[in-house]
Formats: sequence, structure tokens, C-alpha cells
Amino acid sequence: MDAKVMLTEKEAPTKWYNIVPDLPFPLPPATSPSTGYPLSPVELRGLFPEAIIKQELSNDDKEFPIPDEVQEIYMLWRPTPLYRALRFEEVLETPARIFYKYEGVSPAGSHELNTAVAQAYYCKKEGIRRVTTGTSAGEWGIALALACKFFGLECRVYIARSSYEQKPYGRTMMELCGARVIPSPSKETNAGRKALQQDPNSSGSLGMAISEAIEDARAGEDTKYSIGTVLNHVLLHQTVIGLEAKKQLEKAGASPDIVIGCVGGGSNFGGLAIPFLRDKFKGRKVRFVAAEPASVPSLTKGRYTYDYTDGEGLAPMLKMHTLGHGFVPPDIRAGAMRYHGMSPLVSALYQEKAIEAVAYPQLAVLESAVQFLGCEGILPASESAYAIKAVVEEALKCRAEKEKKTILFALSAHGYFDLATYDAFLAGKLEDFIYSEEEVERALSELPIISSEH
Repeated sequence: MDAKVMLTEKEAPTKWYNIVPDLPFPLPPATSPSTGYPLSPVELRGLFPEAIIKQELSNDDKEFPIPDEVQEIYMLWRPTPLYRALRFEEVLETPARIFYKYEGVSPAGSHELNTAVAQAYYCKKEGIRRVTTGTSAGEWGIALALACKFFGLECRVYIARSSYEQKPYGRTMMELCGARVIPSPSKETNAGRKALQQDPNSSGSLGMAISEAIEDARAGEDTKYSIGTVLNHVLLHQTVIGLEAKKQLEKAGASPDIVIGCVGGGSNFGGLAIPFLRDKFKGRKVRFVAAEPASVPSLTKGRYTYDYTDGEGLAPMLKMHTLGHGFVPPDIRAGAMRYHGMSPLVSALYQEKAIEAVAYPQLAVLESAVQFLGCEGILPASESAYAIKAVVEEALKCRAEKEKKTILFALSAHGYFDLATYDAFLAGKLEDFIYSEEEVERALSELPIISSEH
């Protein structure tokens, strides 16, 4: 077979897939941070446009049409290619067939643009003038800044201070798209000033950046908040990845035995896995593996409970695997994974044992990324490299057990905005950090009190 499988524009998905109605178990509802009871659409109107609220709270609609204006912009890079990693298979000496869906071809360099374009479109349609967001590594900030540029919206990005300092070219890209980029915690919001008072040298976190962005959005009637991961509507928009991959694998005469993705908040993994999970629920045997950092082990060591999605308790509470909303992660270079929680949907799938999770230290992960570069010629983002590490482990198991399985993984972003990480890696300046059980318990000590029955 060819090493590259493409779809035509006519074969591109025209609808996003909502898996919630097809789940064989109930998904716990989002709850109000003020009452602790299930969230109503009215409570979300200060944050999101109406179309996003409908998508977020839908338990009945299995599909949502992709608006024509969104499809037209998608065509700048979608459908994205599916590659067979033949050289990688050869180096690993594995009988497994390895396929990867490459989202780094997007103008923003990552999968994040799939939902950024949709969210900016709905804001524009509702007459919104300005959009705020929080970002950790900067990939989401780049995507939203570009999407806002497409639709003529102002964009304000609060970015975790560690990434603001470590990844200057991502910041430059956002500013080229017209966004105002603010290191978080900042002195521009009450949430930021409080965090700086507690720790003037705080490196920030996604939770902190989200709090600042939400506070900013609520201060203006012409402003909405946008988020790049965790929530159901974000995973919904990302299903274009898996829907395309299914068609491409059919063209290649293959179907996956193992589906792998990195997880920080869950959007990349969910986007690839969800269309295939529908098959699993119908009886097909397929494994799903979510790969996360050992230093931010929300799935493998976090608690499944209700928690705030931001650091200050301004956003809805979700039942998810969490390390506690006050958790400030170490300065690992996979900045997009420096988040205390996990998508409620991904968390529920893990809790119900529909998916698996693994955690790796960053040095071994970056070694796998460099190995992949030498074989396939693509430098992965440090986040995507966690998926590659999991692929290596599964491929070596296939070699040991002489099993010819088909592995599909998401290469969610390229790493060319993040060469500083690889520079530090080559110079031996990076180290591993394993989050201990004791540290997890400390981080979980300030969870909100809420009945898990809601």
C-alpha cells in the first residue's frame, strides 16, 4: 500500500459526531460553581455563544452540521493526511502496522484549529467583538488567534508564564495574527493579582490562565470566552480527525486494533478516538490508550470527582479525573499537558474501563520523538511525543509476541514552534519529575464539596 492516504474535499466530513447519546453509561452533568446543581444554559450565556451552549449540553443530538463557512476554512488544510510509518516500523523491527493522522499540516501547526475556527465562527455570527482564552503551551493560543483573524475578531490570550518565557516563537505567531498575549498570572485581573500575591515567581498553569480569561470575558458584554480542550463541544469539533481517519483506513484496507493519543485535557485523543469508540460499543475489539506525563498524571493518579475547571472556581464544575484545581504543575516542556484535570468524557471512558491510560517521564518521551524524526522526517510537538512513546511500547510488545496488530495514533502537532525544548534536551538541561502519591493527596485536599450524585 501507499505510505500516504488522502481524502478528497468531497469526502471530508460535513457533520461532527456527538458520542454522548451513544454512551453505554450516563455522563455526569456539569454543575454550577455557585449552587453545585446541574448547569443550566442560562448560566453559560456569559461565557459562550448560544450554538456552543447547545452543543455542550446536548445529550440527544448524535450529529451537528459543520457550517459552510467553517467547512470552507477547513479546506485550507483538511482532510489531513494519514501516513503509514513504514520506516519507523522497520527501525522498531515490529510486525505491527503503524499509521498516524498528521494534524501538524494545519496553518496553526496543530489540531487546535479544528475547534478554534468553529468557536470563532459562532462568536462572529452572534455579533461578538472580542474573544478571550487561556493557553498553557501556546498551541491553542496560536489557533484561536488565527481563527479570530479569519473572522475579524479581537483576541486576548492569557498564557502560562513558563510557556510565555520558554516558547517565544509561539507568542510571536499569536501577535502576528493580531492577538494581545499576556503572561499569566498577570496584574490585569483579580485572579492574577491573587496568584502573584501568593507566589510572585509563579510559573503559571492552564487553570490560572483560564481563570484570568473568564474574569476578563465576564467584564464585557461584547466578549465571550473560548476554550481549547476539556469541554464536550471541543471534543465534538475535533471528531473530524477520527471521522477522516476511519475513511482513510478503509481505503488502506485496514482497521485499528489499538488507537493512541496524548492527553492533556483530552481534545486530541477524543477527536481521534471517539468515532472508533462507537464501533467498540457495538462489539468490535479495539483498545484505546491515552498517554500522559508522569509529572501531570490526572488519569493515572488523579481522583474521579467534581472539581473546578479553573484555578479560582469561576468556571463550571465537572466530574473528571483531577489533581485538584489548585495544582500548579512542574515546568515540563509539554506545556499543553500542564493542566490539573481531564475532559469529563475522557474521564468517564477511563472510569468505565473503555479506555486505558499510561504515564511517561519526559526524557524517554523526547527520545522517542527524536527517533521518530529520524525515521519519518517530522519533528513532533513535545505533547504529541507522548503518543509516540506509547506507540513504541505497543510496537515492541507486538515484536515480542509476534502479533501483527494495526496501531493508529494522532500526531497532533509539529514541534517547530518548540525548538527550545529540543535544544534544552540536547544540552542535557531537562530532567524527569514523577508526581508522588503524597503530592497528589496534598493537591486534592482543597476539592470543592459537592455530592457525586448530581
